[in-house]
Amino acid sequence: MDVRTGPSRRPAARSPLRPLGDPHTLLEDKMSTGRSTVLDVGGLHWATSQAVVEQTLARRPGVLAVQANAVAQTATVTYDPDRTSVRELTGWVRDCGYHCAGQSVPNHLCDPMSEPAGAGGQLEHAHPQPPAGHESGAAHTAVDHEMSHGGHGQEGGRSPQEVMGHGGHHGGMSMADMVRDMRNRFLVAAVLSVPILLWSPIGREVLGFHVPAPLGLRDDVFSLILSLPVVFYAAWIFFDGAYRALRARTLDMMVLVAVAVAAGWLYSVGVTLTGGGEVFYEAASVLTAFVLLGHWFEMRARGGANEAIRSLLELSPPMALRLPPDGGDPVEVPTGQVQVGDLLLVRPGAKVPVDGTVVEGVSEVDESMVTGESLPVAKQPGSGVIGASVNTTGTLRVRATKVGSDTALAQIVALVQQAQNSKAPGQRLADRAAFWLVLVALLGGTATLLVWLAAGAGVQTALLFAITVVVITCPDALGLATPTAIMVGSGLGARRGVLFKNATALETAARIDTVVMDKTGTLTRGEPEVTDVVVDGIGDAELLRLVAAVERESEHPLATAVVRYAQQHAAADGADHTASGFRNVPGHGATATVAGRRVLVGNRALLAAEQVELGPLASRRDELAAAGRTAVLVAVDGRAVAVIAMADAARDTAAAAVTALHQAEVRVVMLTGDNQATAQRIAQQLGIDTVIAEVLPADKSAHIARLQAQGRKVAMVGDGVNDAPALAQADLGIAIGAGTDVAIETADVVLMRSDPLDVPVALRIGRGTLRKMRQNLGWAIGYNAIALPIAAGVLEPSLGLVLRPEIAALTMSGSSFLVAVNALLLKRLRLPAPAEPARAADQPVPAGR
Repeated sequence: MDVRTGPSRRPAARSPLRPLGDPHTLLEDKMSTGRSTVLDVGGLHWATSQAVVEQTLARRPGVLAVQANAVAQTATVTYDPDRTSVRELTGWVRDCGYHCAGQSVPNHLCDPMSEPAGAGGQLEHAHPQPPAGHESGAAHTAVDHEMSHGGHGQEGGRSPQEVMGHGGHHGGMSMADMVRDMRNRFLVAAVLSVPILLWSPIGREVLGFHVPAPLGLRDDVFSLILSLPVVFYAAWIFFDGAYRALRARTLDMMVLVAVAVAAGWLYSVGVTLTGGGEVFYEAASVLTAFVLLGHWFEMRARGGANEAIRSLLELSPPMALRLPPDGGDPVEVPTGQVQVGDLLLVRPGAKVPVDGTVVEGVSEVDESMVTGESLPVAKQPGSGVIGASVNTTGTLRVRATKVGSDTALAQIVALVQQAQNSKAPGQRLADRAAFWLVLVALLGGTATLLVWLAAGAGVQTALLFAITVVVITCPDALGLATPTAIMVGSGLGARRGVLFKNATALETAARIDTVVMDKTGTLTRGEPEVTDVVVDGIGDAELLRLVAAVERESEHPLATAVVRYAQQHAAADGADHTASGFRNVPGHGATATVAGRRVLVGNRALLAAEQVELGPLASRRDELAAAGRTAVLVAVDGRAVAVIAMADAARDTAAAAVTALHQAEVRVVMLTGDNQATAQRIAQQLGIDTVIAEVLPADKSAHIARLQAQGRKVAMVGDGVNDAPALAQADLGIAIGAGTDVAIETADVVLMRSDPLDVPVALRIGRGTLRKMRQNLGWAIGYNAIALPIAAGVLEPSLGLVLRPEIAALTMSGSSFLVAVNALLLKRLRLPAPAEPARAADQPVPAGR
């Protein structure tokens, strides 16, 4: 392949970040005209409570889909903007009894001093108070902001800040406040449960406690008085949650706990008021204490699952230095007040406040916290900078180009939140199972009561078994089993620059056994690089000076590669080597006079037109072309003197990526439109299993389908427009972050660093996440299967084994805690370490590198 194909078609450099596509690929048809927003939903104490939000909003006009997440305290809502708005959605969430301050976004995106712009009634003042009687609130900062379906553009001519209104100052609790509230409720229940237990039949008969009740009260009257704070403060969240669930026409864990506590306590009150007898105050109070204890620990554990999104929210600086138009001293302003077009001063060591373009200054910027790129990136006038990245050396003056929700950080946060809120197929099944498990628990408790009564047992014994059945069957562990694992897995990926668009992508990544990679731009850099220089009758240094003088006048990518190679070998600077009479010959090469010598640089056709014979260089040219390299011929004063071979250079980590995939027992296939020789060269260099070359863009998806027809689970990795159909056809589409918008829109996973080594990272995270999901689901289902018959008293006649409600509450809460902790262990997953940059053995190492 020795044809210099016409004028330059060098692709323009692209930012690795751009508006990212809607992650809800499973619901594309349903949501094709909808918008997606992530709402703050505060007060989801239990995993099963998210069904209340989903069921309520799903029945509202204009709502297309809802996916709530009790771990993240957020909900992703897709809606028809012609029928409803974020303001209405926020109100509907509050109607459920939960706190909502609008869309969940980083605090720095909002101007705390401004009032929202009231366009179309879609914005509201973001200082709402929580509903009456409701004490818990959001885990995230939130504002009333509407996001577009495919990105985060401005609405109705308003700036992103105007669209968002302002927020971060709502009346809801943080997650830490919710944990403290749960702790305080537990302490009240625990402290009062001790005397209630001591003055109960258990204390008298089992523990041998014989102290009379104070003030001459009967034991049951004294226990009733002590139980009032337990029921009406500590346990009140159960009754409040049960009311909201029933109003939303769903069943959750709150219903079960409320039924169990209320049944035991109300029965006991009835006995006390009718003259006394055996009561269950100790069961109701200790049950409350143990449930609160378990969920206090569980909330602390699942709070750790949200560390990744919290770290993203805290990346951007709260303040920025804005330079006045008149050139005065910089003024420190909140980042939320920065507008597009503002000139900002970024000093060494400071964070870049928003996305922008450098207008003055030279520096290196550390973008690792946003893109995952480990090395600082050089910046100069005209370079783009990313908000939240760190300026390391020189002072920069930056013109703001994207602010508010348009910034790369805001888009990443939104994408990660939407991925965390989405549900894998296993989670949707678990959610349905949780609903039916609550129903089974209620029916099972009723049946247990009736069966024991029919068997001749006393009311107290029958009620004891019935309450135990209701308590022990709480499906909170089932509801937590997959969301917590998904939270940790997606956060783990975000830290490495691997963005999963939804939970299904995580689950699919675990099952991939074949990875198909595009060559250009994915495995290779997409730009030519000199690999061989063969000379005949001229010195290497002199040849490079002559050729570089000619090629500096050309804009062709091959010419740029030659000049770069010459510069690396210190051969391009010579005062007497200036080209004159330069002439570009489209499709063939270029000619010029350098230092009085006529120099031709191009393909065989150019030399033939000038009647220059190749001589002994002809065989070398043919060998290099057969090896998949582009051969550029050089003639000086009518004589062929050199062949310069070029090839698309492999990415530094491509070989390590292929090795890591092989270690994971994944087959690697290269799919490219390049010729067979070029493709085979790269494949041999990287150790790729299968090469499918000379494939037309329209046929790529057909090759993916053939692999799938063989029973393979296929992931496609690509970066271009022509990769989009194949990305959509594959079981898992993976887009290199520096690729085109359409590729990123179509893909399920985005690699922010444009590093092929992150492909095995994505698969490893998917496998680890699925493993934790299966472990958690297995534990939750197995626990209920074993505990339910024991709670119902099946083993009491034969083994005398009786499980009291207090112990049932402890085991149920412990089960939920174990599920959350097991998911957090995913953080210890070992990922392939970034490889040291490596070059192929047949590629020269330029001087100075």
